[in-house]
Amino acid sequence: MEQIELKATVRKNTGKGPARVLRRDGRMPAVLYGPDQVPMLLSINVRELENISKKYNLSQVPLNLVIEDGKSATKKVMVKELQTHPVSTNYLHVDLYEIAMDRKIKVNVPVVTKGKAKGVETGGVLQIVRRELEVLCLPTEIPDTIEIDITDLDVGDSVHVDELPLEGDIEIPAAMNFTVLTILSPKVEVEAVEEEEEVEEEVEVEGEEEAPEEAEEE
Repeated sequence: MEQIELKATVRKNTGKGPARVLRRDGRMPAVLYGPDQVPMLLSINVRELENISKKYNLSQVPLNLVIEDGKSATKKVMVKELQTHPVSTNYLHVDLYEIAMDRKIKVNVPVVTKGKAKGVETGGVLQIVRRELEVLCLPTEIPDTIEIDITDLDVGDSVHVDELPLEGDIEIPAAMNFTVLTILSPKVEVEAVEEEEEVEEEVEVEGEEEAPEEAEEE
């Protein structure tokens, strides 16, 4: 497994003012959480994190966090939450949490499909109900994706979470056997559109009926 290093320094100040100063210097505030420690205030280089994000999914990759505070200390961490600017998408703040390489963690993994369903070939519609699934696994076994072969699925067929082919010691801690994807009948799609149109027509008619009453009151 590739070792990905991220450097950090301990910071003492909090608040918007110090955060703006950090960002002007090309850094950003960060907080490290852990099961046996008080949250640690840190700052990291924005460009360094951006370079990592170009190669890896930040929510799925373990990092070697090198913390500088007079002396260096290295911890295994993962990104818990990354805040970005709503317009510029610049990185603003990141929360990290410490992990143990021999303990399972929960991560969200994207769902992808393989092949083209025969039900889609005959006019059906593929509906992906869950585009991400929460899995429980060791940090070294986090899958990039959960791939589902849909080639043999016909109209009306579905894939449930209990039917997913998982490799290695990976679990999906689901409370129920929910649907991940399904092949809808084109008739269902048409009916849904027709229902929406009927509702719109009813609203228009009601609006027309109310108009004379308002005129009488005037």
